[in-house]
Amino acid sequence: MKALLQRVQQASVTVDGVVTGEIGQGLLVFVGFKNDDVESSIASLAKKVAHCRIFDDANGVMNESVIDQQLPILSISQFTLYGDTKKGHRPSYASAAKAEIALRFYQRFNQELRQFSPVEAGVFGADMKVHLVNDGPVTILIEMD
Repeated sequence: MKALLQRVQQASVTVDGVVTGEIGQGLLVFVGFKNDDVESSIASLAKKVAHCRIFDDANGVMNESVIDQQLPILSISQFTLYGDTKKGHRPSYASAAKAEIALRFYQRFNQELRQFSPVEAGVFGADMKVHLVNDGPVTILIEMD
């Protein structure tokens, strides 16, 4: 499983013209799951995301997490994190988890995240429009085996 973290000043997700999730300053997380991921790793990924110290402390050093600053998270499911571009020019998504498994994992991931911080979310499988104002920019990729 992968989580792509972006520190944001604000972010929102819209489906069919309706805002389904919106945050001010906080963390935008794109999360994807692959075929051989196991559900028991989801809590570890959520904990790692929530504790990731990418927000400035009083001295301007990236030393605090969303927990430390009591900031929200916007979580977006994104199977394209598992796009394989080794052959040709069209990514293959063969290693991405099937929809029914990915949906269950995504819901569990958000549930685990809510233990640490308020979580807004996109709509699984929908055509989402994600708007964000990057802060930094700061972008971190977390991969769990």
